[in-house]
Amino acid sequence: MELIKIQTNENGEPKVSARDLYDSLEIKKSYRFSDWFKTNSKQLIENIDFMGVDTTTQLNQYGGIQKIQDYSLTLDAAKQIAMMSNTAKGRKVRMYFIQVEKAFNSPEQIIARGVMFAQRQLESQLAYIQQLEPKALFADAVNASKTSILVGDLAKLLKQNGIEMGAKRLFDWMRDNGYLIKRQGTDHNMPTQKSMELGLFEVKEGTYLNSDRETKITKTSKITGKGQAYFLKKFLSEVQVQPA
Repeated sequence: MELIKIQTNENGEPKVSARDLYDSLEIKKSYRFSDWFKTNSKQLIENIDFMGVDTTTQLNQYGGIQKIQDYSLTLDAAKQIAMMSNTAKGRKVRMYFIQVEKAFNSPEQIIARGVMFAQRQLESQLAYIQQLEPKALFADAVNASKTSILVGDLAKLLKQNGIEMGAKRLFDWMRDNGYLIKRQGTDHNMPTQKSMELGLFEVKEGTYLNSDRETKITKTSKITGKGQAYFLKKFLSEVQVQPA
């Protein structure tokens, strides 16, 4: 028989409404709930033994609703308040909470909560995978692409995937992390040996005539399809492991 309603939180832990406890202990109505709780919660710790919650009550038969203050109690806190009442009803309520606690800590209930927790973890992981799926498919498509792009274009690509990274910052990052040559000179911003061996870059050559009518050769670092997928996955994985 349910002597007082037992609620559960998101972790399956039993909780008791302070207002339900107040009614079950048959507190005299002259002792207002707010005063009763203030007196009986002096030895309790907020957000550990109890937490404030809002609830509603019906004002009249015409459906009027009023928001009122309530508190969600742990079983230990509810048992303590019941014992403090020092009444036959208080002792009865306390014994009821003890039986609820025994049932909660039974092997069957512990296993059931473990299964429920595992199920929630699985659902969370599946939702996360579904969220990343479009980005993963996009990365695969980029990997198969034969079109190389400029570093500035990669910065735009990263931004489209939620990574705030301007062209200048991306150049700095690539130099600092050994993908582009850092030292000043004719090979500044050219791919490093590592980048070329990984197939992340290619160098495009061009020519132009200067003011002296001399032909000059230009070299431009461009990121291959493989490189685009590589950097996209690298930045996305770094975002994932950052603390919330």
